[in-house]
Amino acid sequence: MISEQFGRDIETGAPIRVAVADGKVVSLGRPDTSPEDIWISPGWLDIQVNGYAGHDPNDPEAGAVATAGTVQALWRYGVTGTLITICTASEADIIKACRAVADACDADHLVNASVIGIHVEGPNISPEDGPRGAHPLQHVRPPDVAEFMRWQEAARGRIRMVTLSPEYPGAPDYVHALVADGIVVSIGHTAADSEQIRAVTDAGATYSTHLGNGAHATIRRHPNYVWDQLADDRLSAGFIFDGHHLPPAVMRTVVRAKGVERTILVSDAVSMAGQPPGRYRLFDGIDVELRRDGRLDLAGTPLLAGATTALPTCVGNAIRHAGVAVRDAVQMVTANPSRILGLGQRAGHERLCEGMAAHLTLFRLTPPGDTLEIVATIVEGSVVYQAT
Repeated sequence: MISEQFGRDIETGAPIRVAVADGKVVSLGRPDTSPEDIWISPGWLDIQVNGYAGHDPNDPEAGAVATAGTVQALWRYGVTGTLITICTASEADIIKACRAVADACDADHLVNASVIGIHVEGPNISPEDGPRGAHPLQHVRPPDVAEFMRWQEAARGRIRMVTLSPEYPGAPDYVHALVADGIVVSIGHTAADSEQIRAVTDAGATYSTHLGNGAHATIRRHPNYVWDQLADDRLSAGFIFDGHHLPPAVMRTVVRAKGVERTILVSDAVSMAGQPPGRYRLFDGIDVELRRDGRLDLAGTPLLAGATTALPTCVGNAIRHAGVAVRDAVQMVTANPSRILGLGQRAGHERLCEGMAAHLTLFRLTPPGDTLEIVATIVEGSVVYQAT
């Protein structure tokens, strides 16, 4: 059975008809008219999600339901594919969390289609206050290839990205080994110097995790690890454009430095995302406070404890504050993350074309053109979210 979606092509703005059957896009048409206010793009990717709507895949006791609940909550925000992000913890807890993600994927084909893989953020990060962020100090440790292989075995091969700090003596060799195994290695939560950053980039690191955050409150003017990563064209970079992590002037500056093609927007959402304001306790005992404006702080401090803003707001902020066109802002959550992960055009996240997996995001722009409302989310041809 063939279903059809009508709207405006995200690349050209022209009317488009997208015909879907058996989980694939079977044809693209150019009708004379389509809904003027609905845009159709390839499915959106969020490659850094720690949880959502009370679901926390980082909780080793949460089980597969945490991953399924996170994915299903993300569908409301146009996200058709994600990297479930597992953060710094003991080896046993990372293994349990990775296994639970794999179990969720094995249990539901639409969850499996939406979980592009796992992003392990840490534990090989800087132990220093500031760069470490909210990651627990007691579990920060040097990289170990044998440990990574144990994570990957538990994940049943689903780990696609690892974030580490280059400041460890064995970091370049670790990066080289992971890249040889097909893993995207990212620099993040680091206090590394220029030589250390260059060494892991030479070894194959290709990405920077939420660049500009997970950093000291005060750093050397120059050189420093932010400039080093911004300047290296071998590194694409993820940014949290939620309005709390980076101010508008920084949003505009980093896009100009990296260029649209190397800029990736991430939510970095945690389990409090989509929850009412108030105090919460993370599974590891850390108290946080969610403010009415969506900012999440470590309780009793002005320090950020994570993000709670969905991807459409980040895309809207790229349009509003970085001054990019809607097409370019959407590229930052479709083609750019797809390419850094090596998914390929047929995976359904790069451009609308016949034969691609039918992952589609339909959205509406509201005046003055920088606020996005998700109209429908389609995963492998199934409408998993439809606005009422």
